[in-house]
Amino acid sequence: MWKSVAFAFILFGSSLAELTAVAGDLPSQIQVGEHRLVLNGKGARTKMVLELYVAGLYLTQPSNNAAQIIAADQPMAIRIQITSSFVSQKSLVDSLEEGFKNATGGDTREIRKQIDEFRDCFKEAIAKGDTFDMVYLPNHGVSVSKNGKLKGAVAGTKFKQALFSIWLSSTPADATLKQALLTTGKVR
Repeated sequence: MWKSVAFAFILFGSSLAELTAVAGDLPSQIQVGEHRLVLNGKGARTKMVLELYVAGLYLTQPSNNAAQIIAADQPMAIRIQITSSFVSQKSLVDSLEEGFKNATGGDTREIRKQIDEFRDCFKEAIAKGDTFDMVYLPNHGVSVSKNGKLKGAVAGTKFKQALFSIWLSSTPADATLKQALLTTGKVR
């Protein structure tokens, strides 16, 4: 399945290049193959008073219904722009691992293989200014790119649901960020 996801990424490669942000700003829309995704909302992930990253949620149509977004088998994307030099490769991977545990009620067994594949996409050092795009396409899975370069892909709808649940579930990584991602038409 990884090969079909990689093929989809290569097929859509020129359009996915548009996912690379310019000077910390998130575009209002992106084109992924034949799909136009609009910025549903964006916000900052903070811990204590420190901003760690800015995230944007891209959907085919605006929505403020987290459960429907998580369940939807439609093209969508999450973009993360690292805004703090305190975010390291280890801290981001650890945070994502914690997010998967929260998203699955502590039971990651069913998607453990996919989580491990996903972690492999974050092997390189991370620096302030890096941008990660996690793009879901039905029948292909989630492709992960760093600064516009494909790092890997993970198949499976259950994995996609858990991934988007990190930010949108009833136990999100950051409740304020969740609200910002769901604030359609009002980008904060």
